[in-house]
Amino acid sequence: MAWLQLRIDTSPEFADAIGEMLRANGSQAVTYVDAKDTPMYEPKPGETMLWPDTQVVGLFEATVDMPAIVKRLEKSKILGPGFKHKLEPLEDKDWEREWMDNFHPMKFGERLWICPSWRDVPDPTAVNVMLDPGLAFGTGTHPTTSLCLQWLDGIDMAGKTVVDFGCGSGILALAALKLGAKEVIGIDIDPQALQATQENARRNQVEDRLSVYLPEDQPTLEADVVVANILSGPLLELQSVIAGYCKVGGKLVLSGILTEQIEKIETAYQTNFTLDKSATEGEWARVSGIKHQ
Repeated sequence: MAWLQLRIDTSPEFADAIGEMLRANGSQAVTYVDAKDTPMYEPKPGETMLWPDTQVVGLFEATVDMPAIVKRLEKSKILGPGFKHKLEPLEDKDWEREWMDNFHPMKFGERLWICPSWRDVPDPTAVNVMLDPGLAFGTGTHPTTSLCLQWLDGIDMAGKTVVDFGCGSGILALAALKLGAKEVIGIDIDPQALQATQENARRNQVEDRLSVYLPEDQPTLEADVVVANILSGPLLELQSVIAGYCKVGGKLVLSGILTEQIEKIETAYQTNFTLDKSATEGEWARVSGIKHQ
């Protein structure tokens, strides 16, 4: 089936109302996207955030009378006559096949590969983590994950106990285990993330060295390595909790940090850690160090 997309630029104030108008006029789906390249910081609990310049996109069957729909939308008080919009055809594809074709094995550092199950492993002698994108965040494609994977590949993981705080898909936990960690404890607020982590661990045959917990059930321990790839807000709010998981002399790596947030994160953690020079990839950053007290 062929489709048409109607794109309308607006502000967060009117985005929901425009979305409802599109649905009322036969849109099969409505999405909200960033009309410009604007960083989005984490919302407060219960808050839904949209970009200052939001684009509402309605998906319509190609057989509908789009000129008639546009005329009806022009009668609304929000849009009005001659409202700015863009109408474009959407090619009908096998989207699952398209997505699979564009997900390739990725190398991080000198020896670590993240490989989807439907691709051949490029280097059987390397450290290979088999991971398919799923319901929980974390496939290695985002710069924050990439920065953490490169860091893990660059340290000696043999025999280490690791805490993966905010484990998501478990990609960092799996990488640590495949790189030689003795044990990894994954912690996440989302039960679905814990389920994904466990399933991915079974797929990689490391489930016997992995334990997962919700925050209210998390154990008391001091690990050799602590990784936390979440967001700057939780990193600041939970500084004492995250730092508490790391033993003196242990290593810490933090990501989910925008470059303009580095100074705040470093200020919060330098009390307990001797920090390395931060690393960046695009607009994202990594902060790491060794615990000294």
